[in-house]
Amino acid sequence: MEHLPQLSLPARILGLVVGIILTIIGIGFGFAQAISVQIIILSAIATLVLFYWAWRYLIGQFLDGATVPSTDGPGPLRQAWIKYRWPLFGLGVILLAFLLLSLTVQAFFNIWNVISLIILLVILVLTRTLGRQFQQNRSAFIGIMVLAGLFSVGSMNIDGFSSGNNIKSMLLFASFLGIASVGQTLVALLGGLDLSIPFIIGAANVGLLYLIGLGVPPWLAVIIVLTTGTLLGVINGLLSYRLQGQALIVTLGTGFAISGGVQIITSIGSAYSGNVFGTVPAWLSNFSAMNGSTFGLPFPPVIAIWALIALLMIIGLRTTVHGRYLYALGVNRTSASRIMISEMRFWIIVYALSGFFAALTGGLLLGWSGGGFIGVGDQYLFLTLAAVVVGGTSLLGGAGGYGFTVIGVLVLQVLSSFLVGIGLDFKWQQFIFGLLILPMVALYARSPHIRTQI
Repeated sequence: MEHLPQLSLPARILGLVVGIILTIIGIGFGFAQAISVQIIILSAIATLVLFYWAWRYLIGQFLDGATVPSTDGPGPLRQAWIKYRWPLFGLGVILLAFLLLSLTVQAFFNIWNVISLIILLVILVLTRTLGRQFQQNRSAFIGIMVLAGLFSVGSMNIDGFSSGNNIKSMLLFASFLGIASVGQTLVALLGGLDLSIPFIIGAANVGLLYLIGLGVPPWLAVIIVLTTGTLLGVINGLLSYRLQGQALIVTLGTGFAISGGVQIITSIGSAYSGNVFGTVPAWLSNFSAMNGSTFGLPFPPVIAIWALIALLMIIGLRTTVHGRYLYALGVNRTSASRIMISEMRFWIIVYALSGFFAALTGGLLLGWSGGGFIGVGDQYLFLTLAAVVVGGTSLLGGAGGYGFTVIGVLVLQVLSSFLVGIGLDFKWQQFIFGLLILPMVALYARSPHIRTQI
């Protein structure tokens, strides 16, 4: 028979103290549930004995300094802990969260939530084991697994989650975020960030309706807004290229200037502080409304627009010479300049595209909301960055792509719909999004950047 490891005195005392605390907690639960005293006593003794035995066995296997020195080497549990400690830690956090929810949320512990937990754990195991087979597209594989798990859990726990109307709704809002994230993805591939996107979205949203209200033909107003957004992107690109060390502050500063300037112009003679009210053209409303149709098909055209943009972006980045140049600059600017790739030109182009797609998003959101609101783009400051990071595009440049961002957008949208479906409001959604982003950033940050491997 295998002997129990010989724990040091401090380790034995600690185990005994923890066991007594757990036993006292168990006794309290027993009295609270009106269980007989005999059962409580027997359960308390069993809890203390079993915990102390488990403590001596498990702790003795894999905690350094807990056992009397031995020449046998680490035990099997110690070896497993060294190899899988982070996945096991994540598993423990998930199980602890499930236990806390079961104890605090009424009717949370049910068969569907248990199945949902099992699905989540299976996804984590598959991600850990099969993810090694997809090294080049590991982030895409992880994203797809998370997306499948979220959708499965939502379908089982929320009535109507997998219905056609809810899927159409998720794709509609994902389209706005996906179009807004085009520029952020391109800028990130180059090694920069664009914090002016939400301000351009808000300015375009207000400016378009303002121009229409002045009597400008809607088609001409759209061209003016998109051109203005592109020019603002060019300015961002020039300033960011010249002041690369302060690119974040530069784009944030231009964003504030754009937002403030539009509010000043649109508030002249108005009492609405920059918000604009008017009649949105029917064709623009059809583009973005839930009841919109595309060539007679029952879904809004903005979804088809996003799908087309995504297809062109994915193909363009991977197969054209300009796409390869963009990756080359993101990997190593010095090497790219030596083969005559103009860094300034690409900085201007990607920021111009970022301004264009931000303005396009603002115009499409006008068709959805029916009124101009300068703060309509505020949430996209966080969400475009989140979509890029969750998708797996490196913020250091040179790795990732828009296909990864599409996955990130869908993960965020399905997660948002799930959180709304279970009754959490926006601040809780932001909190959980943050918890999602932190491990994703840590995961990608642990991998050495590609330029260090050349």
